[in-house]
Amino acid sequence: MNPLYASGGTVTVRRARPGDEEAIRAIRNHAIEHSTALWTRIQLSPAEGTAWLAAHLERGSAFVAEVEGETAGFAVYGPWREKDGYRHTVEDSVYVREGRHGLGIGSALLAALIASARDAGHHVVVAGIEAENAASIGLHERFGFRHVGTVPEVGTKFGRWLDLTLMQLPLT
Repeated sequence: MNPLYASGGTVTVRRARPGDEEAIRAIRNHAIEHSTALWTRIQLSPAEGTAWLAAHLERGSAFVAEVEGETAGFAVYGPWREKDGYRHTVEDSVYVREGRHGLGIGSALLAALIASARDAGHHVVVAGIEAENAASIGLHERFGFRHVGTVPEVGTKFGRWLDLTLMQLPLT
């Protein structure tokens, strides 16, 4: 994939590979501890992180962004629902390392995910985003995702109810 030149240096996005587990797990666990991006309080152990990434590696649906040799973010897509009828729809997840936001890393990752999902023959990408996460909603809007609904108070974290905004991007 072609590198992107952003304000924080050169952003290179590549497919994730074995050996990326710990860097991805650190970014993911930071999001679990400090944000409402992941609606859980339970951090991934090293073994769980390896198993989680392995499923994405098998599908070819995981990407890593590097800036100056550091893993600065990751993105994955996976089945939106497990039932057979949903097999052409995937859900995306994009995470940027703390201190690296606003440098174009999320955009580079989302562009790679969309291209990969399209190449894999998927029909739609869905994004489920905490309704107050304006940065993620804005990122998805810039790539053509449209708001298709908000489901109020379907999750909880940090002692408050969370609303889920659903966005969708048709690929075909």
